[in-house]
Amino acid sequence: MKIIGITGNSGSGKSTISKLISKNYEAKIIDADKIAKEMTKNNGEYLQAIRQAFGNDVIKNNELDRKKLADIVFLNRAEKEKLDGLTFEYVVEEIKKELEANQNLDYQYIILDVPLLFESKLDKLCDYTIGVIAPKTEKIKRICKRDNLSEEKALQRLNNQENDEFYIKKCDFIIENVDNEKTAKRVNEIILKLQ
Repeated sequence: MKIIGITGNSGSGKSTISKLISKNYEAKIIDADKIAKEMTKNNGEYLQAIRQAFGNDVIKNNELDRKKLADIVFLNRAEKEKLDGLTFEYVVEEIKKELEANQNLDYQYIILDVPLLFESKLDKLCDYTIGVIAPKTEKIKRICKRDNLSEEKALQRLNNQENDEFYIKKCDFIIENVDNEKTAKRVNEIILKLQ
């Protein structure tokens, strides 16, 4: 079994790549964003830590108001770093637990779908890393559609993240995710190299 870390900016299409691999190969996806969402429900420790760091305004009915928190962290790098620190403390631990729980199951691959793969040091647990990139205009379009945001807000988010060069330098493989057919072909090329 091999562990593949998939990373990239918001709107690059990490989930698309993860699903493609999982559909065509025996692969289990561990999705950092999904885990983080789950952990902000039911008034758990992670949510309490966020409340302590950012105040009651970001909590609504004992659940995280993600839009409100995004407005804070994507306008201010120090606030984003504060949130990243909490994520590394709580979410990364949960990812490690899930990874361990799936280690002996019958998968060819475990995919770690993690936006902050290198920053969280989770890349150290991976056999290979794949960076997903796309033109900025494409990412903005996807973010607007997915999160129902204005172009201005989508751009603010992207401007607070690493650029494509970061992933090109750090990852073992790069997928430019623009054209579905080319993307699927590139995914297969990479997986063949890993076998």
